[in-house]
Amino acid sequence: MFLVRNVFHAKPGKAKALVEIFKKSAPHFESSGITKKTRILTDSVSTFWTVIIESEVEDLNNYMNMAKMLSTNKELAESMKGYMDLVDEGYREVFSIEKFE
Repeated sequence: MFLVRNVFHAKPGKAKALVEIFKKSAPHFESSGITKKTRILTDSVSTFWTVIIESEVEDLNNYMNMAKMLSTNKELAESMKGYMDLVDEGYREVFSIEKFE
């Protein structure tokens, strides 16, 4: 199992709009089975206007190929429409989830 964190630095004053887009789109990713336990995080003491969408992922190949979903799922494409217009920059972190025994 992996934890994937997509970290976005929104344009000034655009973090709330980015959060709303992610709230609309997250259920589509979870219902597809690509992601689980998705959370949206916003900064408290980080760089201003930081928005993170964090998900657990079983299969990284499926996750990395999820862009294909955008072209086949019209509702998802509509919910994600314009999100890059709100973003200055971003990056992705991928962690292996280690289990405690």
